[in-house]
Amino acid sequence: MRKRPLKVALLGCGVVGSEVARIMTTHADDLAARIGAPVELAGVAVRRPSKVRDGIDPALVTTDATGLVKRGDIDVVVEVIGGIEPARSLITTAFEYGASVVSANKALLAQDGAALHAAAEDHDADLYYEAAVAGAIPLIRPLRESLAGDKVNRVLGIVNGTTNFILDKMDSTGAGYQEALDEATALGYAEADPTADVEGFDAAAKAAILAGIAFHTRVRLDDVYREGMTEVTASDFASARNMGCTIKLLAICERAADGQSVTARVHPAMIPLTHPLASVRGAYNAVFVESDASGQLMFYGPGAGGAPTASAVLGDLVAVCRNRLNGSTGPGESAYAALPVSGMGDVVTRYHISLDVADKPGVLAQVATVFAEHGVSIDTVRQTGKDGEASLVVVTHRASDAALGGTVEALRKLDTVRGVASIMRVEGE
Repeated sequence: MRKRPLKVALLGCGVVGSEVARIMTTHADDLAARIGAPVELAGVAVRRPSKVRDGIDPALVTTDATGLVKRGDIDVVVEVIGGIEPARSLITTAFEYGASVVSANKALLAQDGAALHAAAEDHDADLYYEAAVAGAIPLIRPLRESLAGDKVNRVLGIVNGTTNFILDKMDSTGAGYQEALDEATALGYAEADPTADVEGFDAAAKAAILAGIAFHTRVRLDDVYREGMTEVTASDFASARNMGCTIKLLAICERAADGQSVTARVHPAMIPLTHPLASVRGAYNAVFVESDASGQLMFYGPGAGGAPTASAVLGDLVAVCRNRLNGSTGPGESAYAALPVSGMGDVVTRYHISLDVADKPGVLAQVATVFAEHGVSIDTVRQTGKDGEASLVVVTHRASDAALGGTVEALRKLDTVRGVASIMRVEGE
């Protein structure tokens, strides 16, 4: 075994970083055996150096993150501080000073992944980021290595534990959105400001990363259609149950039918109870992958939390350290396909539309005419009414999002339509 240890700089020592440091210490012998050389925590960059951090030598703690990555003797930098800056500058500096990087930074990778991969390649370094998507679930490496000989057509997944907990609570208990969010906050599943989760920003960043790897195409965060789940109601769940469905916030990345373009989107959707993703409960994550040769694969497990995310970080650390010992690097960016990323209007799926209408003769005929004029075929209609008011629920056959948008716009102009109560896509069929 090589005597000189591989030196690791840790940027960030919060929930994930502290677990990375703990596992590096408690599993040091096992890690050394798996890598072929010991790994040594050479420095820990933090914002608050006075905070007590159990198991970490205070002499390793510094507020000078730039100085740490510029030391020149660092083999691997582990970045778990998140955000765009200073993370981006620290990672590129690490490459310039000869280090490889392991990151959990989904936002940065979704925004600047191509530039970071290019910087890593320019300096013969690795950039690994298994922990950036779905926590402990092995997903990035299977997509870019295990399925490298296959053609992935669709990635459909629950990639945010907070939103899944909220929607699962609404489904199982009949709670409203705010009540379920309050419980998620009290249990520590939701941040004090849950916007990134409930408005789909977190899932959209992960969708960009997954789409880029799955389709060998550069997909940025701006390419991902995003719709939050704050407007989902108990009535939506009741309608879903009537259809044998539940509601999940899904990240969906797919090739067009002709294979000449891709789309990436995040939004709440009804999904049949028979689909494997429908049974994913609580704060768990799951991703369903469909490919030509492998067929359907499902990856399931805890998608967040200190220890699960640290597990993914340490897996990358072992791989990168092995590459350092061998004088090699692992897979970099694969964007050779360079497929165009289409907008949401090109997406084809089914829809569930709930309308508040006047309860009088001829309303259904008017509504049906609008759907027909826009080329959207109706599958089923359900109507209930009382005291001059009625609810009309229309479920369509598959249609483009653009056609559905035109239909809804025309429906709003009908005198007999008092309002569009909800629009929900139906996926997984």
